[in-house]
Amino acid sequence: MLFSKFPFAKLSPFVLPALLSATAHAGTVTVSNYPLLLLSNAVTQGAEPAQMLLSTGDVGHHGSLSPSKVKLVGDSDYVVWFGHELEQNLVKTLENAPNAISLFKMKAFYRLPMRQLDGTPRADTFDPHIWLDPENAKAIVRALAVVHSHANPEHKGLYADNVKAFHQAMDKAVAQVPKEHKRAYWAYHDSFAYLERSANLRFAGALTPDHHLSPKASQFRILNNDRPSPYMCLLSQGAISDGIKNKLGNVGTLIKQEDMSDGTDFVDVWQATVNEIYACIDQK
Repeated sequence: MLFSKFPFAKLSPFVLPALLSATAHAGTVTVSNYPLLLLSNAVTQGAEPAQMLLSTGDVGHHGSLSPSKVKLVGDSDYVVWFGHELEQNLVKTLENAPNAISLFKMKAFYRLPMRQLDGTPRADTFDPHIWLDPENAKAIVRALAVVHSHANPEHKGLYADNVKAFHQAMDKAVAQVPKEHKRAYWAYHDSFAYLERSANLRFAGALTPDHHLSPKASQFRILNNDRPSPYMCLLSQGAISDGIKNKLGNVGTLIKQEDMSDGTDFVDVWQATVNEIYACIDQK
């Protein structure tokens, strides 16, 4: 049985049992955003994939659902989303939907707080980008396998095999990360904290608390006065102007999306992200 073969650790008792008891037909599973779709696709490879509510590149911070997507929610057997901390634009539709499952309501994931620009934890906060941590990714895949197995029980053996294959591929990718020393990096906006533990990275500061806000002159001085290395890599979700590069001095830049929207296989995108960060840090 999939529950015993791939148990979630410490799942909140009120999240799944009632919801996953009634489906006995070929069902429709819908997931909220692109990183969740990649993880769902890892489960359903060889069977019918899940539907997705948000567009690629939209993790749910802004905007609203179209009428057709609202209808998709009602037509789905289960809708899996992260939760209001990430997907504010789904709260109105999903917060009280009887078929919706919020992963953030489960106690199965490694969690980090949001950070100040210097890396100091912000009290009573939660960084919602949990999928970037490989152990979290594996736990999400296990959760999705349970949901898909209740929607389409004829495929539960396939889903179990796919979960095992995902675990092995994810562990292999992590094992290939160099372990000799932590590499320091800067971020335009702090979004990659969940990569650091497994990718052996050290956050050395960010330019702005929000990628929509321009950096203050004082923050350039702070970063330059406490450089871990003469040459630094700056991670960003968008293009960096020459003016910003000039103010930071000897710096390389890497544009990466925390929603993994630059690939179609979760493990491949995760590994490519780590490799590209290393290449950015190590170039001189």
